[in-house]
Amino acid sequence: MLFKKEKGLTLIELLIVIGILAILMAGIIVAVNPARQFSQARDVQRLSNLQAILSAITQNMVDNRGTFNCAAGSIPTITTTMGSAGGGYNICACLAPLYLPSLPFDPSAGVYADCSNYNTGYQISQNTATGRITVVAPAAELGPISATR
Repeated sequence: MLFKKEKGLTLIELLIVIGILAILMAGIIVAVNPARQFSQARDVQRLSNLQAILSAITQNMVDNRGTFNCAAGSIPTITTTMGSAGGGYNICACLAPLYLPSLPFDPSAGVYADCSNYNTGYQISQNTATGRITVVAPAAELGPISATR
C-alpha cells in the first residue's frame, strides 16, 4: 500500500479562511455596535442623575413644609441651566452636601469641582400652574431626556 503524504494548507485555502473570518467579525461588530452601547450607557447615567436631583429637591421641600428653600431663590419658571456661572441657576448649595454628596453632572457636557465652580449640563424649570419641577438633559445622545416630579 502506498500512502500519499499530505501537504499543509495552500495559500488559497488560507486566504479563504481569513476572508470568512473577516466577514464574520464585521457582522459581529455591526451587531454589537460599541459606540451605540456607550451612548446608551451615558444616557442611563443622565437619567439616574436627573432622578437624583429631583429626589434631593423633593427632600428639601419635605424638610421645608412643601416649599423649596434655596438661597438662589425659587426654581425658575423658564428652562435654565444649573450652574454657578453664566447666568445659571445656582442650586448646588441647596442640595449638596445635605441631600446629595455632590451635585451630579452630565457625563460628557458637565463639570463639577465644588459648589462655586460647576456646570451640571442639565436644565431645570418649574411649571407655575401645576408646581411640577422638570429637569432636562439636553445633551443626551439618543435624544433629550427629561424627568418631572
